[in-house]
Amino acid sequence: MTTTVAAPAITAKERPGDRVFSTLTVVASSLILAVLAAVAIFLVAQSMPAFVAESDDFKGDATNFWSYVGPLVFGTVWSAALAMIFAVPLAIGVALFITHFAPRRIAQGLGYVVDLLAAVPSVVFGLWGIGVLAPALQPYYANLTEWFGWFPLFAGPVSGTGRTILTVAIVLAVMVLPIITAISREVFLQTPRLHEEAALALGATRWEMIRMAVLPFGRPGVISGAMLGLGRALGETMAVAMVLSPATIISFALVQSQNPTTIAANIALNFPEAHDVGVNILIATGLILFVITLGVNSIARYIVGRRKAFSGAN
Repeated sequence: MTTTVAAPAITAKERPGDRVFSTLTVVASSLILAVLAAVAIFLVAQSMPAFVAESDDFKGDATNFWSYVGPLVFGTVWSAALAMIFAVPLAIGVALFITHFAPRRIAQGLGYVVDLLAAVPSVVFGLWGIGVLAPALQPYYANLTEWFGWFPLFAGPVSGTGRTILTVAIVLAVMVLPIITAISREVFLQTPRLHEEAALALGATRWEMIRMAVLPFGRPGVISGAMLGLGRALGETMAVAMVLSPATIISFALVQSQNPTTIAANIALNFPEAHDVGVNILIATGLILFVITLGVNSIARYIVGRRKAFSGAN
C-alpha cells in the first residue's frame, strides 16, 4: 500500500510594493468610513437642541421640529420625484439612441455632449432656469391653468414669473440626465451580442429586440442609475434656491406662485442669518436630508450588487 504525500503549497513571496499598496487601500477605505462617521456624529450632536426647541424658535407656524421639517421633506421629495419623471424616460431614450440607433460618429459626439452636462455648475443651471426657462414657460403655465385648472396639479392662480416647482423639476431633470444616461448607456452596451443577434434572427424588429433583450438585461443598471440621479436631485441646493419662490407649505400644485421649498435650499437661504438654536434647527434638517440621501444611495448600491457581473458573450 502506497501513500501519497500532498505537495506543499507554493506561496509567492510578498513584495514590499504589494505590502505598501495593500496598506494604502486599507487606510483609504478606513478614512472614508471615518469621515462618514464623523459627519454623522456632528449632525446628530448639533441636532439635539432642535428636537427640544420651543415653538418660538421656529419660523412660520411650526410648533416643533417635526412640523417645521415636514413641508421641507415634502418639497424635497416632490421636486425630486417630478425631476425623475422627466429625466428617466429621456435618459433611457438617449442611451438607446447612442447605443443602438445613431451612427458611430454621431453617437460618440452625442455621448461627449451628454457627459459634459455633468460638468456644468449648478449655479449656471440656476441662472438658466431663472433667466431663460421660467419666462419661456410662463405662457404655457397660463394655458395649462386655463385648460386643466379643474385638475388639482394645474390649479390656479398661475405664477406670473414662471418660478414654480415644475420649472425646478425641469432644471433638476436636466442636471441628473447625464448621470442616468451614462450608466444606462454602459449597461446597454454590455448586453450579450448573441442575445441581440438571436432576437433579430428570429424575425424581431429593432424595437422588439431592444424590448426583449436589451431592456431586461439593463433593467438593474437603469434602476441604479435612476437612484443615483435621485440622490443628486434630493441634495441639489443652488439651482433650487435661485429658481424657486419658496414657502413652507405642502401643496401638489405645479404652477402656482407659492411652492414648497426643499431642505437644501432652505438651509442655503436661511443659514447666513441664523443664530443660536436656529443654527441647530437648520443642521437638524440637514441630518434628515443626510438620512434620506444615504437611504437612496444604499438602495442603489443594493440594486447594483444584485448584478455584479455581466455576461461575457460579447
